[in-house]
Amino acid sequence: MDEQMTSQLEEFKEFLKKRGASNNTIASYLSTVRLYFSLSPQIDLMDLQKFKTYLLEHFRSNTVNTRIFGMNQYLLYLKEQEQIPEELAGFKLSSVKHQQKPFLDNVITKRDYERLKRGLKNDGDMFWYFVVRFLAATGARISELIQIKVEHIRIGCMDLYSKGGKLRKIYFPQKLCMEMLSWLELQGKDSGFIFVNRRGKQITPRGISWQLKVLAKRYRIPVETVYPHSFRHRFAKNFLSKFNDISLLADLMGHESIETTRIYLTQSSKEQSK
Repeated sequence: MDEQMTSQLEEFKEFLKKRGASNNTIASYLSTVRLYFSLSPQIDLMDLQKFKTYLLEHFRSNTVNTRIFGMNQYLLYLKEQEQIPEELAGFKLSSVKHQQKPFLDNVITKRDYERLKRGLKNDGDMFWYFVVRFLAATGARISELIQIKVEHIRIGCMDLYSKGGKLRKIYFPQKLCMEMLSWLELQGKDSGFIFVNRRGKQITPRGISWQLKVLAKRYRIPVETVYPHSFRHRFAKNFLSKFNDISLLADLMGHESIETTRIYLTQSSKEQSK
C-alpha cells in the first residue's frame, strides 16, 4: 500500500472517530477498504458492483452487510473530501436481505429438557433448576428472566413495557410459583430480584449462557442445544403442540409481527429429513 493510500486511511479513521464509531467498527471498515483496493485500483460504479459480487461469493450475509456499510462510509468520507467521481455522488451499495431459514434447528428436545430439569432437581441445584424452568415455562427472554422479583411470583405474573410503550404480561404457572415460593422461604428471601449472583447483583445474561453450557456437559446433553433462547423456542413448540393458536403465542412471546412467530410452525431440518 502506497503512502497516499496510507494517509487517506488515517484520515478515514479520523472521520469515523468523529462519527462515534467504536474501535472494532473502525478496524472492520478499514479492513473493508483495504480489501476493496486489493481487488480494484480505483473507485467506480462497475468495480463497486464487482466488489459486492465478490463479497456475496466469499462471505455470509451478516459479514457482507458489514462490509457494504463500511464501504458506504468510505464513499461518504470521499464525498466530504470532494474526492468522489460525479457519477457516485449520493450512491450507496445496497445491503442484502437475510433469508429466513425454513426450519428451526438446535432447539433442546423435550426429552433432553426433562432430563436436565430432573437432574438439577435431584442434585439439589435449585437455583439453576428454576432458571431452566422459568425460561421454558414462560417463554421469557433472558433479559426478562433476570427482572423477575419475589413480588412477581406472589401474584403469578410480571408486567413489561416495550420501547414503544406496549404492555406485555409474562404469566407464571401456578404450580411453579408454589414450588418457587417454598424454595424462597428456605432461602429467607421475601423480596427483590431472584436470579442474583453471590454478591446479590442480578446475574448477567453472559453468566447464565456460560453456566448452561457447563450443565449441558454435566448431564450429557448436546451443548449446541442448551442456550437461553433454546428454552424460549421449547416453550413455543410446546405451546403450539397443545394450543394451535399462533396469534396468542405471538402475544405471549412479545413478537411485533406474527411472521416472526411462524418459524415455530415448521419442523427442524432433522424432522423434515425423517
